[in-house]
Amino acid sequence: MTATPDLRTATTASPDLLRSVFRQHAAGVAVITARGAAPVGFTATSLTSVSAEPPVISFGIGLGASSWPVVSEAEHVGVHILGEHQQDLAATFAKSGADRFGEPTRWHEGPEGVPVLDGVLAWMVCRVIARVPAGDHRIVLAEAVFGDPAGTGRPLVYHQGRFNGLRD
Repeated sequence: MTATPDLRTATTASPDLLRSVFRQHAAGVAVITARGAAPVGFTATSLTSVSAEPPVISFGIGLGASSWPVVSEAEHVGVHILGEHQQDLAATFAKSGADRFGEPTRWHEGPEGVPVLDGVLAWMVCRVIARVPAGDHRIVLAEAVFGDPAGTGRPLVYHQGRFNGLRD
């Protein structure tokens, strides 16, 4: 059941308003990786399919993110769709200062040298085609060049500040 909007309680736009509104938006969970002197990666709920022909995706990354310096220079990135069994992996890649590629994370070097995570529902290696300024973030546009959609399981979703399994 949805409520009828009460315009008397509307507030002026702010970062807190945006965060509060998007807590109501369930989103799929992905991990983006890139190769640098050491591999980097982060959890993203901003992954979007942009175009089928050519196959282009987008995601957002904050300029203050520890992964940004590598992603800002990377020619290719890895895009991984997580399953509900990977809540711990999502949390590891979301945590600042975590050893994201140490145990128990399982991964291997994939096409173009990009780190590819094991056990995900699907993955792609994408060639970065643009980085678009958007406030304190960049929107990265990337074209898929390799991938595998053959993982098994149900998707992990992010809602109300928590990772959850998809319910029927």
